[in-house]
Amino acid sequence: MIKRKTHNQEENQEIKDHETTDNKENTKNNSNNGQSGTEETSSDLKEPAGSPSDNKGTEVRVVEEKLAEMQDKYIRLSAEFDNYRKRTLREKIDLSKYAEENLLLKIIPLMDDFERALLHIDSTENMIPVKNGIELIYNKFGEFLRQSGIKEIESMNTVFNVDMHEAVAKVHVEEKEKKGKVVDVVLKGYYLHDKILRFAKVVVGE
Repeated sequence: MIKRKTHNQEENQEIKDHETTDNKENTKNNSNNGQSGTEETSSDLKEPAGSPSDNKGTEVRVVEEKLAEMQDKYIRLSAEFDNYRKRTLREKIDLSKYAEENLLLKIIPLMDDFERALLHIDSTENMIPVKNGIELIYNKFGEFLRQSGIKEIESMNTVFNVDMHEAVAKVHVEEKEKKGKVVDVVLKGYYLHDKILRFAKVVVGE
């Protein structure tokens, strides 16, 4: 009787020990599963390579580089334009200052001719050479004006035209064909190419 009871107690003890071992293994497995889940969750929280934040940082750097490049180009263009403006202004000033240079170079020889003529007026008794010299100077000056685009306005015996004539006086004329026409030229008028350089001052018949 006692042996049977002892045998039953040993079986119960083995069952308890077996249950305890199973409980320990279950606890250990649960702990391992919890740790693994934590690691997976932590791994999920990490952003993968090529995430939106990385792309955003790259885009910002690209925009900054382009902005710096545009600023550099703007500074260079601004400096070049400022140099161009100064150079153009200087050329414009020089052009207006020396625009008459070629004209004056052509007039100077006429001044030389006048000086030579005046030099011989007092020392000569024969005025014919002096007269011829003055006519030569006059013809040379007229040729110079023609080469420069200056042309005389033909006014004598033409119909009075306010676009090219300036009437300084009116006189009575007997001939009907002279009425309303220029009967005398007080001061010649000139064209510069197709533009009126100076109006002709005339007397008009009526």
